Amino acid sequence: MLKYFLSLLLVGWSLQPVFAQASASTESGIHLVVRGDDMGFCHAVNEAIIECYQKGMMKSVELMPPTPWFPEAVNMLKAHPDLDVGIHLTLTSEWENVKWRPLTQAPTLTDENGYFFPMSFPNPDYKNHSLKEQDWNIEEIEQELRAQIELAVKEIPWISHLSGHMGFNSIDEKINEVYEKLAKEYGLSIDLKAMGVQRASYEGPHKTFEEKVKSFTKMLEGLSPGTYIFVDHPAYDTPEVQAIYHIGYEDVAADRQGVTELFTSDAIMEVIRKKGIELISYADLVKRGKTGGK
Repeated sequence: MLKYFLSLLLVGWSLQPVFAQASASTESGIHLVVRGDDMGFCHAVNEAIIECYQKGMMKSVELMPPTPWFPEAVNMLKAHPDLDVGIHLTLTSEWENVKWRPLTQAPTLTDENGYFFPMSFPNPDYKNHSLKEQDWNIEEIEQELRAQIELAVKEIPWISHLSGHMGFNSIDEKINEVYEKLAKEYGLSIDLKAMGVQRASYEGPHKTFEEKVKSFTKMLEGLSPGTYIFVDHPAYDTPEVQAIYHIGYEDVAADRQGVTELFTSDAIMEVIRKKGIELISYADLVKRGKTGGK
């Protein structure tokens, strides 16, 4: 009897590499970063982002240092130190009914009320109220971006990367040069293009939650082996967010509630599981870059 059990045990050991190989062969080779943007701009965003991390697919979040709910966001992130954080450097304040200002003295970056201009690029609904249309001072921009980085890394030491809110770093090559310089100086530079990371987007209409699920699922089903990043903006449909909008985007609350529901959808998580997609973060990409991994 003892020999019988020993023989079974030896057979089990001998099969372990086979099982491991079979398991590895089912991996899709698809890696996906799901990023939630704009943490700090209001309370409902902060809460929704934490829910998307705790209950859903989101593993990276972008934090905006000049925003009014930044202190709460910091406290929430400190309670979740495993959540990957990027600094969403900010030079615009786009919403009606809630605004933010620079952390520094930066008169060429602000409107007549001292707030950041609402738009990065010219917009017919906000004439002459984009940063690109202003006679901005590059020294003020560097000073402001540096202050935002210093504040964020002081509060959240595990920050992994930088990003630019509303694409402000694409306004002018001089601005992008400052952005890239600071990213390297603070050890927060990550070249997604050089790493072969591709942008994933909704495949179809995505106004309602149902449309989001359908379009997001179609996108997932169409992914081939590689690394992708998907970006959207979780929030809740609350009176706070219902009061926030800008011209051309008035349904902010309902739209972003749909993002929260999408990011926490059991149905979507099942698609991800069945397709063998690995959910990763920017921090994982940084580690991959340092080790030379794929």
